[in-house]
Amino acid sequence: MTTPTTARPGVRIARPIPPDALDELRSTDDAGRPTVPETDEEGGALLRCCLRRSEPGESIALVSYAPLRRWAAETGADPGPYDEQGPVFVHARACPRPAGDALPFTNSHRTVRRYSHDGRILGGRLVEDPDGFDAAFAEAFADPEVALVHVRAVEYGCFLYEVRRR
Repeated sequence: MTTPTTARPGVRIARPIPPDALDELRSTDDAGRPTVPETDEEGGALLRCCLRRSEPGESIALVSYAPLRRWAAETGADPGPYDEQGPVFVHARACPRPAGDALPFTNSHRTVRRYSHDGRILGGRLVEDPDGFDAAFAEAFADPEVALVHVRAVEYGCFLYEVRRR
């Protein structure tokens, strides 16, 4: 198991899926499908609820999640065609929130995708080095138009977590 990169002063904090959204997703996902828990026999799934990898034998669920749509509902933004939903793994039942402020899932190439205050994509950056996240976040938030970023897996484009402007 890879140790997450530890955040330092001034570094942005990874935001897992919020508890109220998790409560909904554990019943019905953002595509309107009922959630079906399963036992993770192998472990290693990237859990967006607690920002860690699953352990063998844990009860998890693969659900469709629309992070930008949920953010837009909070802020009044209208992401229009940039609204997207995709698969994420979560624990099937409530779990502890992430401990500390370490950046999770930095052991592979990631994309830091930037979004404006109205929910439009403003660009992104490929992060190939686990130590490159600080620079990617600093670059993103140096632009006053950037409201938040999504960290996404390169392989499938899946949402991993959100980082917001402070």
